[in-house]
Amino acid sequence: MRWTSLIAIYVLFWSFTVFLVLPFGVRTTHEVGGEVIAGQAESAPHEFDIVRLAVRVTILSTLLFALFVANYTYGWVTPEMLNLFSSHKPE
Repeated sequence: MRWTSLIAIYVLFWSFTVFLVLPFGVRTTHEVGGEVIAGQAESAPHEFDIVRLAVRVTILSTLLFALFVANYTYGWVTPEMLNLFSSHKPE
């Protein structure tokens, strides 16, 4: 696989992982016991730490990407194994 393809796939893993990690560890102002500002949604996070989010996303996406590359290299799971409608059974 070319290095440009690897970068593009990593960027996709990173961007999808943002949505996976985003809801974890979020505490609302009500849960923290803070004062709600007028017009603020009740579900809004009390504090949003972009650096913490970026670190978590980078770690998780790198692990998932490493598994993807290892599977691509060693062929643990192939498209033929995932074809549920084929009459041919993989060996």
